[in-house]
Parts: sequence; C-alpha cells; structure tokens
Amino acid sequence: MAVEREVEVMAGQARLGGTLAVPEGARGLVIFAHGSGSSRHSPRNRYVAYSLRMAGLGTLLFDLLTEDEEALDEVTAELRFDIGFLAKRLAEVTDWVFANPELRQLNVGYFGSSTGAAAALVAAAERTDEIGAVVSRGGRPDLAGEALERVMAPTLFVVGGADDIVLDLNQRALERLRAPMRAMEVIPGATHLFPEPGALERVAELAAGWFRRFLVGLPLGQETRPSAP
Repeated sequence: MAVEREVEVMAGQARLGGTLAVPEGARGLVIFAHGSGSSRHSPRNRYVAYSLRMAGLGTLLFDLLTEDEEALDEVTAELRFDIGFLAKRLAEVTDWVFANPELRQLNVGYFGSSTGAAAALVAAAERTDEIGAVVSRGGRPDLAGEALERVMAPTLFVVGGADDIVLDLNQRALERLRAPMRAMEVIPGATHLFPEPGALERVAELAAGWFRRFLVGLPLGQETRPSAP
C-alpha cells in the first residue's frame, strides 16, 4: 500500500498543494479534478483515491486553485464554473506529471467530479495521445461543450439514479461523445454526493475497473474492493 505524501505541484506559475501516492509496481496514475467549492481534501475523492491505490494505481489529488484564487472564488464564485480556466490548470498539472522523473513513465488518466469532470474532458480532448482514460463521478460533462466530440480516451460517467437533473445532463452528454469506448453507469437510488449505503463503494469499484482496464490493461481482482470508512 502506497504512503500518501504532500507535494507542491507547479501549474505554470501557480504553486498548488497536492497529495501524491504511487504503489510499488504501479503502471498508471490517476489525476483528480475536484468539483466546485471543493479541494484535494474531499472525503469522497480521498476514498476513491484510496480504492484506486488498493487496485494498484497511483493517485494525485491537488487543489485546482491557489489560496488567493480560493479566497476570490469564495466571494465571487467566478472561477469554480470557469471550465476553460480549470481545464488549463489541469493541463498544466499534467505537464508537471510528465516532467517528473518519478511519474513520467506512468499512463495517466483523469477522475473528475462535478465541474471538475468538465475540466477533465476538455483537458483530455486536447491530449488525445496522452490521456488513457477518464471517469466522471456525478459530473457536469455538459459544461465541456464542443470538447465532448473530441474526447478519444475511454470515458465512463457514473451518476446517481436519484440525481435526476444531473442524470439527464449526463445522458445528453453521452450521446455527444465520440470516444470509441464510452459508457454510463447509474447507481440506483443514489443522490448527487453518493451518501447512501454502498453507493460510494460502487463508484470506487467502477472507477478502479475502468482504469485497470483502459489505463493499464489489467482486470480488477476481488481483493481490491475496500469498505468505505
């Protein structure tokens, strides 16, 4: 089991806090793009990251915004829905990963939630030869706009069955995707944040299976399914 460590992630001129963990022998790294008003400390994303590491994948959670940007956004909310800005920030963090000797040999995928899912799709559309897979949890892929039609990475949308509006938006976005491998999994009875018993575990299981299959070409074993804290 990989040990988490805090890192300073460079995104252009911005210095961002990050949490990195790479299990021994890992062949893939999943970069997380959190949703609006969240951070790398999101308990939901941290649980999914833990599950991915149990499946042999490396994880990088980072803060999309600097402290000054977060303070501005708390007042104006102008950055959390600026998908172009968030996608550019994610792309810059991806550049940091590719420039890191410790990480550059790993296949890279994106895990996005809420507005972070749109940013992940836009960034993936610009890096069709570098991003191996994308998973969206309760995401807003509709906000990716025309970039949806340029995403080539295998893409999975995971949506709560009781999250009616987001479910409809995901169905519409799925129809616009042109990625050769694309799918949507609906978790019955789950709402937007997946707080229902077993819902987040199912999200983590689906994400691990998708990344194992398309990022590193391995099946998901029964032993890689931890219980939610």
